[in-house]
Amino acid sequence: QVQLVESGGGLVQAGGSLTLSCAASGRTFSTYTMGWFRQAPGKEREFVARIDWRSRTYYADSVKDRFTISRDNAKNTVYLQMNSLQSEDTANYYCAASVDSGGGYKYWGRGTQVTVSS
Repeated sequence: QVQLVESGGGLVQAGGSLTLSCAASGRTFSTYTMGWFRQAPGKEREFVARIDWRSRTYYADSVKDRFTISRDNAKNTVYLQMNSLQSEDTANYYCAASVDSGGGYKYWGRGTQVTVSS
């Protein structure tokens, strides 16, 4: 069982920045692929970014060049640095863990709310 706890959400003006954190339990965090997803009111959850055990990263086109995902295996934590925030980025942000190759994201956090005011 892996527990994920997100933090760092809040209210920010358009053009501002926020950094989200996701703390994970588990002794083999360094082997997980970690992802960030978001869900805005009335919309489906969408992929934002992921980082694998080699720290290779992949981003949704909508956030590329504005968001940066990173991880600190010593702290069992994954981060999402968000710059140049726009009102369209307003959503509840979730982190997720894929612990098995090809197994999909099995574990999810409860989310942290990001609100961007224009």
